[in-house]
Amino acid sequence: MHDITIRPASSADAEALADLAAETFPLACPPHTTPEAIAAFIAEHFTVARFGEYLADERRAILVAEDDGRLVGYSMLITGEPGDADAAAALTVRPVVELSKFYTRALAHGTGVAAPLMSATLAAAAAATGARAVWLGVNEENARAIRFYERSTASRRSVASTSRSAAGSKTTGCSSCRSTELLLPSTR
Repeated sequence: MHDITIRPASSADAEALADLAAETFPLACPPHTTPEAIAAFIAEHFTVARFGEYLADERRAILVAEDDGRLVGYSMLITGEPGDADAAAALTVRPVVELSKFYTRALAHGTGVAAPLMSATLAAAAAATGARAVWLGVNEENARAIRFYERSTASRRSVASTSRSAAGSKTTGCSSCRSTELLLPSTR
């Protein structure tokens, strides 16, 4: 990796984001997820058109990490109350923002891309939304992601664990997720 730039995504990034999402989403799926289920989820949620919608949605903020002009990671925040009833009931702080997506290319793992992207994402959550906490759902079998989220902030707690059908959650694709609350610096 060279000089990493973290910036807000623009509508011009929709195609690159769709490609990045299609490449990175399978990395977070449980091993038993079928290639057909992964492909169906990508086809529904990670198209250029869908990213165009996400980028136009005032409730969403998307940040990208670039290396020499190529996207190597992205995050997506969604403001508002959690759509997941278990997470909504368990969260202790309001207002909150959901960290809906946080992915880096496999080639970027271990290169120092994720930490500055997470720092910028948490700062954006606090500054742009007034949120006091960020919550996220992570597949319980994704040990790499869990370790990263545990290191990302000194103040966190698991707030809910939910099991989903084998097909997974309609919004996350996760069949067994752990919701985690990350308190932002102003609330510590």
